[in-house]
Amino acid sequence: MNTPSRRRVVSLTATLTAALVTTACGGGGASDRARTIARVVGPFEIHSLEPTASNGLFTRLEVADTVVSSDVEGTLAPGLATTWQPSADKLTWTFDLVDGARFHDGTPVDAPAVAASLTKTAADAASPLAGAPIAKIAAVGETLNISLSTPDPTLPALLTHYSAGILAPSSYDGAGRVTKVVGSGPFEVTELELPSSITTRRFTGYRGDQPTIEGVEFSVVGRAETRAVMAASGQADVVFGLEPAGRQRVDAADGVSMASALQPRTVLLKVNGAHPALKDVRVRRALSLMLDRDRIAEAVLREKDLAATQIFPPALATWNQPDLEPLTHDVDRARDLLTEAGYRPSADGKTLERDGKPLRLTLTTYPDRPELPPLATAIQEAARAIGITIDVAVGNSSEIPAKHADGTLELALLTKHFALVSDPFVSIAETFAAGGAEWGVMNWQDPALTTSLATVAQQPTGPAADAARHEVASVIQEQLPVVPVAWYRLNAAVSDRLGGFVIDPIEHSWRLSETTWVP
Repeated sequence: MNTPSRRRVVSLTATLTAALVTTACGGGGASDRARTIARVVGPFEIHSLEPTASNGLFTRLEVADTVVSSDVEGTLAPGLATTWQPSADKLTWTFDLVDGARFHDGTPVDAPAVAASLTKTAADAASPLAGAPIAKIAAVGETLNISLSTPDPTLPALLTHYSAGILAPSSYDGAGRVTKVVGSGPFEVTELELPSSITTRRFTGYRGDQPTIEGVEFSVVGRAETRAVMAASGQADVVFGLEPAGRQRVDAADGVSMASALQPRTVLLKVNGAHPALKDVRVRRALSLMLDRDRIAEAVLREKDLAATQIFPPALATWNQPDLEPLTHDVDRARDLLTEAGYRPSADGKTLERDGKPLRLTLTTYPDRPELPPLATAIQEAARAIGITIDVAVGNSSEIPAKHADGTLELALLTKHFALVSDPFVSIAETFAAGGAEWGVMNWQDPALTTSLATVAQQPTGPAADAARHEVASVIQEQLPVVPVAWYRLNAAVSDRLGGFVIDPIEHSWRLSETTWVP
């Protein structure tokens, strides 16, 4: 069973703490259980059983399948559907489902079950499917049909999103809420404790090759230092979310190696465009110019090449614009822009003020990505050097959408993944939507950018689409509704006992079913 229990979280935490103490005293080492069950550790809390709020863990752990999948290059690949094609008028998509697939409860993965699961997802505003022009999702014989009110070529890509993981009818209660996660992937859930752990085992009824490993134990460990200790001491087989010091600890340890891949993800400053200071583009440009990105990336991320020169990283090949004039570091120009915006040194010369009010901002960030708090400190120091006071508030990541919703957010430091759906257009259009986005722009819009996004939506390929993508990147570079700070490399410490582990930059899956134990 996988009914969650918060009470048992206390027990798990106590067990984990005891294990670490044992290691610190010289214990540890691989147990027989560790030879069969892969132990995965990360900072990603399991917020809910609902696929839309699951943090993607049920697809990453290969419990839930999506109708369409993607490979590590982001190319669409068969999932529960083997083929798919639009109608001549582009208003209906037909998906041919794989033969012989079964849910973990033994029931068939048929078109009615898939249609019912996707219909629930499409009704949830937290899923990208909710924004698609879907008129009807239905089973037609053995196929899945999705009817649209207007053509949408991104529909197959939308179906790769983790929120579109397909669950069996037995997953839902009478009110349509998910009470247990019954998927059709190579692993089935045997135990689940919100928000801290999921245990799976091989699903013997899986339609494909059986995994070599017998199962996975995923545990949430909040402290980056603890995760590093677990990686270096052999208490975990895969550890995500290591800060630079932790990676150095792993590099110095025997029996564990670092795996990494550049992601289509950017560390950026989210800016409230309605703030009295930040609504002035000169202030936003000053914030950008004050950042010595090369130095920050080298000091905090230990990789100078991660310094962002524009919003879209090179991993987003179709959106990155190599000819765009790069973002630069120019403190004198930053000071000039702030002077033009009306800011003058205070009486003690330590800060800038306008109309007697100091230029003081609160920057909200979160520790789930361990690089963010030290990056926030570096940004705070850069601001102080030109007379801007930034107060850093480190809390739960949910504070950012909450403050966006109530309008109290001033600045936020976050990472934005532009390809959680395999077609980056979906995430980019959402991030820079005219109405704003919780993890994107706030109180800002630009007609040229909106028009360019519409052009790409209508015709994703060809010279017009290429020009539109360039325009989008150019507007963001000029207006800075968000301020790029760094690009992102996904890292994981992997035990040498676990062979065949591959980092998926898209994070559609952790692909643990493809790993093997090394003798």
